[in-house]
Amino acid sequence: MNPSIDNVKDTQLRDEISYLGAMLGEIIQDFEGQDAFELVEELRRLAWERREGSESAEQEMLNRIAQLDEHQSAVVIRAFSLFLDLMNVVEDRARVRVLKERSAKLWPKPVPESIGSAVETLRSGGRDAQAMQTIVDQLHVELVFTAHPTEAKRRSQRTHLSLLRTLMTSIDHEADPQQKSRLEEQLLRQIALAWQTDLTRSRRPTVLEEVARGLSFKPVLWREIPRITEELNQSLAQQFGPEVSATKPLITFGTWIGGDRDGHPGVTSPVTESTFEWLRREALAFHSRTCEQFSYSLSVSETQLPLPPTLRAAIDEATQQYPELEAHLAFLPSTELCRLWLNTIGWRLKQTEKMSLASGTGVRGAYANAEGLLADVSLLADAIGQTVAAKYLSEDLRTWVTQIRTFGFYLARLDVRQNSKVHRETLDELLVATGLCDAPQNLTEADRMALLEKTLSPQLQLPIQEISETSQEVLATFDVLHRVSTRYGQTGIGALIVSMTSTASDILTLLWLWRHTSKPSVGYKVPPLVPLFETISDLQAAPEIMESLLRCRSYREALAAHDDRQWIMLGYSDSTKDGGYLAASWDLYKAQQTLASVAKEHDVRLTFFHGRGGSLGRGGGPAARSILSLPHGTFDGTLRLTEQGEVLADRYDDQAIAHRHLEQVVWSSLLAADHAQRSPEPAWIECLDSAAIVSLAHYRELLEADEFVAFFRDTTPLTEIEQLPIGSRPSRRKPQGGLSDLRAIPWVFSWTQARCLLPAWYGVGTALAKLNADAPDVAREMYQQWWYFRDLVDNAELALAKSDMQVFQHYMRLTDGSEGEKWIADRIQQEYETSRQQILALSGGSELLDGTPWLKESIRVRNRFIDPLNLLQVELLRRRRQSDPDAASGDKQQILLRLTVNGIAAGLRTSG
Repeated sequence: MNPSIDNVKDTQLRDEISYLGAMLGEIIQDFEGQDAFELVEELRRLAWERREGSESAEQEMLNRIAQLDEHQSAVVIRAFSLFLDLMNVVEDRARVRVLKERSAKLWPKPVPESIGSAVETLRSGGRDAQAMQTIVDQLHVELVFTAHPTEAKRRSQRTHLSLLRTLMTSIDHEADPQQKSRLEEQLLRQIALAWQTDLTRSRRPTVLEEVARGLSFKPVLWREIPRITEELNQSLAQQFGPEVSATKPLITFGTWIGGDRDGHPGVTSPVTESTFEWLRREALAFHSRTCEQFSYSLSVSETQLPLPPTLRAAIDEATQQYPELEAHLAFLPSTELCRLWLNTIGWRLKQTEKMSLASGTGVRGAYANAEGLLADVSLLADAIGQTVAAKYLSEDLRTWVTQIRTFGFYLARLDVRQNSKVHRETLDELLVATGLCDAPQNLTEADRMALLEKTLSPQLQLPIQEISETSQEVLATFDVLHRVSTRYGQTGIGALIVSMTSTASDILTLLWLWRHTSKPSVGYKVPPLVPLFETISDLQAAPEIMESLLRCRSYREALAAHDDRQWIMLGYSDSTKDGGYLAASWDLYKAQQTLASVAKEHDVRLTFFHGRGGSLGRGGGPAARSILSLPHGTFDGTLRLTEQGEVLADRYDDQAIAHRHLEQVVWSSLLAADHAQRSPEPAWIECLDSAAIVSLAHYRELLEADEFVAFFRDTTPLTEIEQLPIGSRPSRRKPQGGLSDLRAIPWVFSWTQARCLLPAWYGVGTALAKLNADAPDVAREMYQQWWYFRDLVDNAELALAKSDMQVFQHYMRLTDGSEGEKWIADRIQQEYETSRQQILALSGGSELLDGTPWLKESIRVRNRFIDPLNLLQVELLRRRRQSDPDAASGDKQQILLRLTVNGIAAGLRTSG
């Protein structure tokens, strides 16, 4: 392929795209022949001419696509899909290059949106050392990798692209022409391997495969987190002196994968148990490898560098406590104390690896927890720190100390989530089986709360054999949690999350189940019990629910074990699907403020857990910007934030991009924790209250239209997306459920594929039209001075820019043409144009994304390569719907449709 990219401003980026495109073209000719290559080139040329305004090019392209047979279709889809993957690699490299150039140009000053710039801003804003230490001490962000898979790309293909990126970097730094030529040959072979690799999965992954896939970025995280900590400490020392420093992890990680059983029959208690073991095993392996590396490199001899007596004393004490260590250490010189101590640590780590939940006895010499390892490594670091070699040898050990504090004996804390309805049904069965209540389903909320609190103790003997299999599985999950707590401690357990929380008793039920499944006289505490408020109605009821819960004496006693800190999770995906982007965003904003007030009245501190999706229609967007947009007074330095699907690959596949993402998270968190941001004016709140009402009504009018569900199915590849084997989770909470039971991921994914990102902007235009008409000066003031409102508008603008109504018109032609569906189509197109005009009126631009020209240009160039995939997808949808679903061609059409889904997702760099 020889892409026409004359208007791409970055010369190196343009050259690299052409370079890789030419290689891909050569591979297509070699594997598929000259005719296939010319076909791809013809469609590429027509797509380019179409975007340049040629009136005939679109029809020519449609005619050509209609003539393609299945093999030709497969070649075209693979060609454009792989080219878009290559373009992503080149764009990522350009992004890293720009970051490095900017850093070099500004050095020694910090780059914008970096940790150094945040510390400098706080210092110039008048914060002294004591205030800065307080901010740093309070800061803790936990990034949670969730079990919602939206990464359409196979891990095999990601691996090929990662190796390709590495080869290109090697070519950049290779001066020897002969070696450079060899690397270019390897690059060509790598693209050939990618061409020959299946782009779609043949089956759904198992949950445990998802566990491994979801945390496949662990090597990048392992390396980058210490760098982030070191950068913060260096910046603090420069601005405030060495007395201010970070003494605990700034960023830690959690995961839902293997613990999220809400509507997922594949997540069972054995799977959750295996997940705990996997996370522990992987973390211990990292520590063991690190220890081994140090034992090779830290060949310090006491004859050359006298060390404090504490180190030899520790070695002697260990060998006395564990005599078998003497034989293990005998091969080492007695003067190499560092190696002797590191081999002692290594032996204990190996002993720790022998522990398991299945084994009932302890393992001699094993670490009880990560604190023991931390103490041993810190002893070595302190010993070296007292010598003249400290400035040469201490940094690497500090890195390991940071890794121990961050990752412990688990790479990520595992959350366990279940639907409130499942817990409630289990409780009702147990209340009946134990004789505590004959008809619990008839209890009022007040009576249920009273009964639960009254029967929390003493511990009951639960008649497990008298309840249903579903309820037995609930109790089995609690048994796993108790065994983990007893065997390993609770550092690997995150939160117990109740989805669809609608009453205070939903949370008290969780405490009741925990108490009555625990072992008597065991001193561990209940993990954080976290309500998840997901729908618009639940968000509005959340303050009253928490008020009732915090008045409950037994619950407050449990919360006291967590220093009176309550976690509350907010669901962005379902609330946005339920009420539309603007109304959901505003309800989430107000819910946080009201919940913060309730907590303050009860002398409780809040940590909000933001369940944001990867896409704009599910609360996505830049994480740093969302942190700065948090409501005033609701962020005290702690929060949890979900990350998922293609977002994980985009943020963590490349080490430099991962570093940038993490430093922006810390940058925004430092500024937000300072509480220096302006609170919104009363007039602003009043305006958004009115705008949200208008937006919600307009959005619900669309969704409640008689033929909307039929229109949605007709104009998007929803059916095909529901059947995609990209994740283990079913696409619906109920197999035969309607739109309300459809998960937010396929909802957004389907609209995105059809190039109409409706969930992220529908209702925004109508609401802004009223706002701009009623109070234009206030609207502009809000956009210029209020982080939250600007973020809301800018995200909608990006979604509009990624939408393409001309392409979506082709999908709309798949409908039956009824009056109801025509009305829906007209409403969508009108709202798109209204939203576009109203956002431009606020931003002052003449076109969408005028304020971010690089992104605008990226979308413009990409469209030329995504368009053929969209038009081919429409053609395949038409063929599939007109053919016999039982015919052999149906399977081939399904495979081709899946390929188009993969390619379009790669081109848009988003799915759902």
